[in-house]
Amino acid sequence: MARTLEKPWQSVGLLMDSARPERPQLVRGGLWLLLAAGLEAIAPILGKRYIDDYLLPGHYDLGAMGALLATVLLTGWASSWIRYAQLSRMAGVARRSVLRLRERVYAHVLALPMAFFDKAITGQLVSRVTNDTEAVNQLYRQVLYVMMDSTIVVFGSLVAMAWLDWRLMLIVATLVPAMVVIIKTYQRLSAPAVARTRQLRSDINAQMAESMAGMAVLQAAGAAGRFGERFEAVNAEHRLSRIAELRANAWLLRPALDLLNVLLLVTVIYGFGRRELSGLEVGLLYAFLAYIARVVEPLIQITMQFGQLQQSMVAASRVRALLEEDEFRGPPQDGAPVTRGAIRIEGLTFGYDPARPVLHGIAVDIAPGSFVGIVGHTGSGKSTLLSLLLRFYTAQKGRITVDGQPLAAVPDAAFRDAVGLVPQEPYLMAASVRENIAMGRPGITEAAVQAAALAARAHDFITALPQGYDTRLGEGGARVSTGQKQLIAMARALAGAPRILFLDEATSNIDSATEQRVGEALTALRGRVTVIAIAHRLSTIRAADQILVLNHGRLQERGTHEALMGLDGGLYRRLVELQTLEEAEPDSEAA
Repeated sequence: MARTLEKPWQSVGLLMDSARPERPQLVRGGLWLLLAAGLEAIAPILGKRYIDDYLLPGHYDLGAMGALLATVLLTGWASSWIRYAQLSRMAGVARRSVLRLRERVYAHVLALPMAFFDKAITGQLVSRVTNDTEAVNQLYRQVLYVMMDSTIVVFGSLVAMAWLDWRLMLIVATLVPAMVVIIKTYQRLSAPAVARTRQLRSDINAQMAESMAGMAVLQAAGAAGRFGERFEAVNAEHRLSRIAELRANAWLLRPALDLLNVLLLVTVIYGFGRRELSGLEVGLLYAFLAYIARVVEPLIQITMQFGQLQQSMVAASRVRALLEEDEFRGPPQDGAPVTRGAIRIEGLTFGYDPARPVLHGIAVDIAPGSFVGIVGHTGSGKSTLLSLLLRFYTAQKGRITVDGQPLAAVPDAAFRDAVGLVPQEPYLMAASVRENIAMGRPGITEAAVQAAALAARAHDFITALPQGYDTRLGEGGARVSTGQKQLIAMARALAGAPRILFLDEATSNIDSATEQRVGEALTALRGRVTVIAIAHRLSTIRAADQILVLNHGRLQERGTHEALMGLDGGLYRRLVELQTLEEAEPDSEAA
């Protein structure tokens, strides 16, 4: 990722943005907690009065004494009920805030350009969208509530003590700066361990995702043991980092404040002993001891929550770094939608590493509605050129225009609506055929889905499936053949009524019958949709209006199939002849 995570507290703004719609709830919750703290602060004062006015003088007014005790019980019950209600309120605020944050993060990830995913690791991205946002939920639901409530209780108790005896209150108040010192020390010692722990957790998720995705290759290569050893090393490092974090918790959270509590009690009792106490001040001593408990316990709660707060803030900083990812952002998109599909490439030069170009000075004009094929040896730059046309990357030199305007200027939504892609390895969801073709497009009708399937020559085999268009395909389309997957992918691309259709070696892994259907579909699109097809099987683009032949990143030949076959020693002609020999060899072996 482009940004560092050295200052997790900078992410407070992100958390506040997520909770902005909940501000009225937070304000009301704070007011209710103030009331609860006020009710709780009354009890020691009433206890002081009970001792000083009734017990010590031996003035046993049962009615008045009962009223005092009943008031203590009532205020205690009311304070507890208010806290319960506000904890429930804070849980609702947390869930809604994290829901908005998680949706925002996921939408942002979906909008990032492909260049970002070349460097990103899938498992780590998943960890940020799930684990890190859930840690932020803990911040809202538990940490924020406890710290808000505890702070209000401490403040209310100090005010009550100041009202009783401001000099003794100052003794108790020394606990607050001592707690700040402890927290600062804890943060300095634990922050690196917390950040490291979350990073290693992401690494564990990434390795798990990587292993699951390539399980067949992993087992076939006998690499399970090596992968297991690598996982054990990361897991052991995660354990050590977690132990360092827990050690900081064990030394600097509750034990330190418990020690301060003992010192404070000794100091207050000593302060009382140094004064000439009258019998009436015994109630004051009781009240102060009660208030000390009310000050110390919330401070302990605050420090105990600081470990979770630290984790939540680190998680929030990781989410913020992802949301602010702008390394791959392009220029402003202020152009018009694509209406014709005319493409011009002028002096295009590009390299994934700018110092080592993959494409050199490509220049092509593609008329709207034409059929263009792109061929060449492996590594000639075919897929790179297609990625540039799809705006996955931006060229270092030259430019691409569509309908006379820079390709990068077309608004993202308009561009994606105008193009369709049929990849070499079709992506199918574990959903129904209808859902795979519709692909979540708003307002698409059943008629439009079936029309796209008809145009892709997929309708017949779909209707022959057990539930027709409602047949669920299983993960990765496991219930249909490779050729059928490709036809469904073709139907999906056509369902968006594209002005430009890209095919990335869409016929390389399918049988001849399916290839013929794809060819029929492409022929039917001629004149209405600009078709650009990368082809390994050259028969797919034989009827193209223009064939571009790439060689080591340069446009070496161009023309129709007939014109290129007429070039003696031409690269395209050699490719066709070589592929013809390769296809003839299995037939001769079978004979």
